[in-house]
Parts: sequence; C-alpha cells; structure tokens
Amino acid sequence: MFTSYKQVILVRKDLKLPAGKLAAQVAHASVEAVHRSDKDMVKKWRAEGMKKVVLKVNDLKGLQEHNQRAKDLGIITALITDAGLTCVPPGTTTCLAIGPAKEEDIDEITGNLSML
Repeated sequence: MFTSYKQVILVRKDLKLPAGKLAAQVAHASVEAVHRSDKDMVKKWRAEGMKKVVLKVNDLKGLQEHNQRAKDLGIITALITDAGLTCVPPGTTTCLAIGPAKEEDIDEITGNLSML
C-alpha cells in the first residue's frame, strides 16, 4: 500500500493578517516543523513533492486544540509566535504547522477544516 505524506499549516482567521505577513508566518511554521522532524520522514515527504496545505481556524483556541491533538498522536508541530515588529502585538501566536507526516494521520486532525 502506498503511503502519502503532507504538511498542514493552520492560520488564525481572526487576526486578518495582510497577505505578505500571512505568507511569512506560514513559511516560518513550515520551516520550523521540518527542522523538528525526523530526517527519514522529511526525505519521504520531499520525494513526493513536499505537499503542503494551508487551512484556517477561527482563533488561538483552535490552534491550541489542533496542536494538542497532533501531539497526542505523536506528530511534530510548530506553533509560531510573532515578534510583533509589524502588524500584531509581540507574542501573538499566528499559525501552526503539523507534520510532515502520513496524510491519513494529519487528516484525522484537520480533515474538518476549510482551505484558507
């Protein structure tokens, strides 16, 4: 059976981040999660084209809940907190990367969320 891998990045829609800021925060989350991940998992994910999906959650509570669900399943996460140099106050948690991991495992956590 073929196993497929992906990474999902969740973004808070309540912050209404400008497009550039949102893109930077998503990139921070993706890179940080990859740095924390098992090298073999990253290698498999890269071999498949590094699938990434950006989804939205309502607020900080949504990020925290999905972060905990991923951790409970043993999936690497990266919760991103902004330095506050531009459009959000220092210490604002903006987004969450989950994985890379098996697609079916990530879907168990984020399958009910909508695309950004």
